[in-house]
Amino acid sequence: MDYGGPLRRLVLAVLVLGLVGVFLLWRIDSPRVERFRAQVTDQIVPNMDWAMAPVTGTVNLLRDFQSYIRIAEQNAELRRELRQMQAWKEAALQLEQENARLLDLNNVRLDPRLTYITGVVLADSGSPFRQSVLLNVGARDGIVEGWATMDGIGLVGRISGVAQNTARVILATDASSRIPAVIQPSGQTAIVAGDNSAAPPIDFLESPDLVRPGDRVISSGDGGVFPAGLLIGQVAADPGGRLRVRLSADYERLEFLRVLRHYGTEPVSDTTQVLGPTPSALLSEEVTE
Repeated sequence: MDYGGPLRRLVLAVLVLGLVGVFLLWRIDSPRVERFRAQVTDQIVPNMDWAMAPVTGTVNLLRDFQSYIRIAEQNAELRRELRQMQAWKEAALQLEQENARLLDLNNVRLDPRLTYITGVVLADSGSPFRQSVLLNVGARDGIVEGWATMDGIGLVGRISGVAQNTARVILATDASSRIPAVIQPSGQTAIVAGDNSAAPPIDFLESPDLVRPGDRVISSGDGGVFPAGLLIGQVAADPGGRLRVRLSADYERLEFLRVLRHYGTEPVSDTTQVLGPTPSALLSEEVTE
């Protein structure tokens, strides 16, 4: 005989009756039944934690993953803000340096007869054999070849080549540069000759014994190229004992240059008015009297 069918029906009937009994037991509103339900809950629910552990772990892992994603996004945002702040900091430092250089230019005391034009350094020569820079001022601004240029403190060089919108400045360190100078306080005259080094040597010094390291070197104005009284630097001695000039201008940070309008010394046109009448003229005047 086949007992499979009746047995399945019997088990199904018992399961249905059990579920109905649990439903009715759970729906009966009675203190005794309530206590019974509480006891059953206390006995069964704590023992079911092992069954909920995978679910709880999965939920916690999902929450941790979401938290990690939020932390990663915040970290990336902070990195972007840090890079932006570093860019702002760099811009602020550059503006501070430019402001300081402009303030230095305003604080330089020059001959009141000299006027000037301030230009921005666009580029340098980039060659060890030619020391020059390019300014953003030119013929349209009235720049004339030969005018002297200064930074915030000392003499930098002279204009050598003028275009419509730019001008080339030959630095005092260039091998072709020659600046007539006076050394104070001895009053010795000399030539500051560029040799493509940071400290050009002093040539044609009359009495080297009267010159000491630390003496001020200023332009003498001889030749009419550079105005007199412009600070060049201080005397220094190299390891070989040769006298050189430690330049006052900051050649490492040439950002703004002041171009001095200097038209040279006016030539003497009438020597007789300067030197006075000649002896022959005086003798003729005495004879007339």
